[in-house]
Amino acid sequence: MAGIYIYSDKLDAAAELVAFAKSAGKHAVVLTVSEDAAGQSVNLGADKVYLLECGNGRIESYGKAIATLLKEEDADLFAVSSTVRGREIAANVAGYLDCAMVSDIRSAEFVDGKLVTVRMIYGGAVIQTEAITGLCVMTVQTGLFDAGGSTAAAELVKKSIQPDNRVCTSSTEPVVKEGVDLKKADRIVSVGLGLNKKEDIQIAQDLADVIGAEVGCSRGIAEERRWMPESRYIGITGVQVKPLLYLAMGISGQAQHIYGIKDSRIIVAVNTNESAPIFRAADYGIVGDMYEVIPLLTEALKNI
Repeated sequence: MAGIYIYSDKLDAAAELVAFAKSAGKHAVVLTVSEDAAGQSVNLGADKVYLLECGNGRIESYGKAIATLLKEEDADLFAVSSTVRGREIAANVAGYLDCAMVSDIRSAEFVDGKLVTVRMIYGGAVIQTEAITGLCVMTVQTGLFDAGGSTAAAELVKKSIQPDNRVCTSSTEPVVKEGVDLKKADRIVSVGLGLNKKEDIQIAQDLADVIGAEVGCSRGIAEERRWMPESRYIGITGVQVKPLLYLAMGISGQAQHIYGIKDSRIIVAVNTNESAPIFRAADYGIVGDMYEVIPLLTEALKNI
C-alpha cells in the first residue's frame, strides 16, 4: 500500500502523524512493535496497523525489516516521531534504504510529487527548505501537527520478522523522571549559567511555586554542570516548549536556546548583560542581577 508509514513509541505523536498523512491525501500505515500499542493504534484513524514481532525488544532488530517492508509496499514516506528510540530507528532505516533523511522538520507538504520540508539548521540561525524526490525518512517533533478526530478502526496485520541477535540486552533500568512534561507546562521559570551554585535553583523554585510554574534550564546547567536532569533542558537538542509564560533567569539566549522557546506566548528575561541575545527574543526584559530581582518579584507576587 503506497502512503505514509509511521513509527512512534508515543501514541499521541502517532496520532499527529496519522492526521498529517490524511491531510496530505495519503494512506496512513502505523508500524508498532508491541501488542498493547497495536491495540491502541488501530483507533487512530489509520488505514492499516502493522504489528512487527521479532522476539526481542531491541529497536536495532527492526531496521532492516522496516526498510524491506517500505520497499515492498512502495511507501511514499517514513515519518518517525523524534524521540530517542524514534531517531535511532529513523537513521537505521534510512541507512538500509540508502535514501534521504531530514531531521526535526518544522513543516512538510507534498508539492508536484515531491516532499517539501522546512527545518532549522545551525542552531536555529538558518531556515532551510528542501525538496525530496522518492522515498525518504523524516523525523518530527511532537506537537507539530494537530491530531485528527477520526477513530475509525484500522486493519491490524501481524508480521513476524527475523531478530538481529548480534546485540543482546544484559539489563534494563527505568529512568526516574520528576515533575510534569515541560511541553505541557503553561508557565516555566528557567535558569542558566548566571546561577552561581546548584543550591540557588531554589530561587527559581520559589518563584515557580508562587506562579504555578515548572522549572527548566539551559543546556549548560544540565549537560555541563549537571545540576538538573536533561529532561529539564530546553533548546534545539533538548525540549521545545510553548508555554503561556517563559521566564529566563541568567540565560544569555544563544540561538539553540531561543529555538526551544520561540513558540512561547510571553517571554520575560532577567540578565545583568544588557546586550545578551535573550533580550532580542523577550517581550519584557529586566537588566539586573537575578539574585536581587527574582526574590523581590517572588515576594511581590505573593501579595497579589
